[in-house]
Order: sequence, then C-alpha cells, then structure tokens
Amino acid sequence: MSESASELPSLNRVGSPQREMPTLARALLVVALLYLFLTGVELLSGGFKTMGKGFVDGLFEGVSNPLAGLFVGLLATVLVQSSSVSTSVIVGLVASGVVGSSDAVPMIMGANLGTTVTNTLASLGHVRRDNEFRRAFAAATVHDLFNILAVAVFLPIELATGYLSETASWITGKVLGSSGASFKSPLKTAVKKPAGIVKDLLSDLGAQGNWKGGLMIVIGLAFIFLALAFITRNMRLLVADRVEAAINRALSAGSGIVAIILGTIITISVQSSSITTSVLVPLAASGVLTLENIYPVTLGANVGTTVTALLASLATGNPAAVTVAVVHTLFNISGILVFYPLKSLRRLPIRLATGLSDLAAERRTTAIAYAVGMFVVVPLVGVLLLR
Repeated sequence: MSESASELPSLNRVGSPQREMPTLARALLVVALLYLFLTGVELLSGGFKTMGKGFVDGLFEGVSNPLAGLFVGLLATVLVQSSSVSTSVIVGLVASGVVGSSDAVPMIMGANLGTTVTNTLASLGHVRRDNEFRRAFAAATVHDLFNILAVAVFLPIELATGYLSETASWITGKVLGSSGASFKSPLKTAVKKPAGIVKDLLSDLGAQGNWKGGLMIVIGLAFIFLALAFITRNMRLLVADRVEAAINRALSAGSGIVAIILGTIITISVQSSSITTSVLVPLAASGVLTLENIYPVTLGANVGTTVTALLASLATGNPAAVTVAVVHTLFNISGILVFYPLKSLRRLPIRLATGLSDLAAERRTTAIAYAVGMFVVVPLVGVLLLR
C-alpha cells in the first residue's frame, strides 16, 4: 500500500451520517427490520401460491432457458440495486413452487453479476481525473470480471453435471435431515402471524384470487426492499468503527486469505456487498489501496452477501428454497477455490480489469458503453430473445 494504515479514510466519512441513536436502540431496530424482511419473504411466497397457476406460469415463461434465467437475475438485480433483494425474491419464488430449483441456479448467478453494477457506477464519479479514474475503474471492474469468469466456468459445469444443485441438495439433506418434505422452521412460525394479518386485511377489503395474490406480492416486495435498505444503513452505523479498524489491520498485513475473510465478515455485518466494494473504489482512486489489496476483499464480499438468502430460505420451511440459497454460497466459494489459489488464475481478473481501465481512461465512452452494455443492453436483449 502507498500509505500507512492510519491514513485510510474513515468509513464514517464515506456517505455515512453521524450516530444519533443509542447503540442498543439501533440494534433492536435492526432486529425489528429483520422480522419485517422475513415477513416480506413469507408474503411474497404466499402471494404467488394464491395467484392462478396459468397467470404465474405465463409470467415466468422462458426462465427455464438457462441464459434467459441468467439475464433475468442480472437485470432484476440492476433494477433494485441489491443482490440481497433479488436473491431473496428468487428464494421466495422457489418456495412457492413458481420456479424450480434447477431453473433458479442461473438466476442466482445472474444476481451475482448484477450486484457489481453499484461499484462500477461509483467509479464513474472519478471520470474527470485520468489517474484516479484508471485506478477506480480497475477496482470496480475486477469484481465484474471475476464474476463473469465464474459464470463462464460454472454455468456450463452446472448444466452438464448439476454440480452446484446436486451438492447443495446433499448439504441441505444432511443439515435438515430431509431433502423433500417441508421442515419445521421456527422462523416461519414467527412470521406466520403478521403475514396472516396482512392476508386477512386484504380479504376484509374485498381482495380475492389474483388481486389478493398480486397485492401480497407487492406488499412482500415492499417489506423486503425497505427492510434490507434500513438494515444496511443501521448495520453500517453500528459496525462502522470496528470495520474501519479491521480494514486497517488486515490490509496492512497484506494477507489475501485474511482479506477474503474480512470481506465476508464486513458484508455479513452491513448486509450489503455493494457497500463493501463501493467503499473500496475511492480508496483505490486515491492510491491508498492497490488493486491487489482490493481484489480478495471483493471475493469475500461475494460470499458474505449470500447470508441474506440463506436466512430468507430458512424462514420458508422449504428444502428446495434452502438448496437454492446454498447454491449461491457454494457458487461463490467454488469460484474462489478455482481462481484464487493459483497465481496465474488469481491474476487473470486483475489483468483484464487493468486492460479495460487503460482503455476506458483513453476513451471515456468505453466506460459508459461497458456499463450500459453489460448491465442493461445485453441482459435486456437476452431476456427478450430467449423467453
């Protein structure tokens, strides 16, 4: 690193307001928001079950095509700016039986790709300063390119062998003791009552059939989105000082494994891989951190962001939903195991990101074209052509 650890910018100064709420009150608020999030997952799943089968089948027609599923997951994550939201929705779809677990695997991979849009957009804020932009764009796109390479390797493997889905199903069976029947989940029991209140209220207001199911889906999505947004904000405030100290110590040590673990822990703590990776972009732009320091932290962020879907799946009481959530974790861990241990493969995303950032620094339109093409045009055209 070019500067001492003590000179790293504070996370509290990177877009975070000062603490005003007592720590205990904020922690209790996070618990309440988590309860709201799980209630939203239950409403989403129940809403799709309530709607007519013909309507739902038509809505998700074409997702069985793996590439279409990949693009749907990517586009959905770009639209909501959160892979935690999109993967939780996918878990809800699987729990309701709308999407099969095998069809959900490419969607999960797409969501993993889509989550990188936030740090790519953050890097464009440095576009007026050549050297800063070069470093920032490389720091952002190394995450993109790693995920692209991981999909390029594991999507064909999954289609040919079922490696991810079969392994995840085996893990689910070992942990839950059953791979087919529903399991008794205390989380599902806890959220059943508030979800039931919402359903009864909609019935009292005259909503029935598809209308009731549609409203349940809308309310469930609103609960999920709002809860995760406020959980992320409050968790960031709760752990900001500890995260800063951890970044200073781990990145100063220069250990890649420690940096991966750090990225995982930070992302679990703040419930957002986008925050973890986007905070690193200005640090790279200023030259405080090198691309080699940042890269393993982003890999850890990939793993950490899977916890939200795992939690959501446990609240459904549905083994297939848990299997899909485990696929998400397994996919990211497998990508690290393939690309990180060997130096030649470990440096591949770094070399690609450096080359792309050099090109973007010479022609700014390249950066815009990459961001729009990668996260909007390609998935949108793919969905339209493959459905």
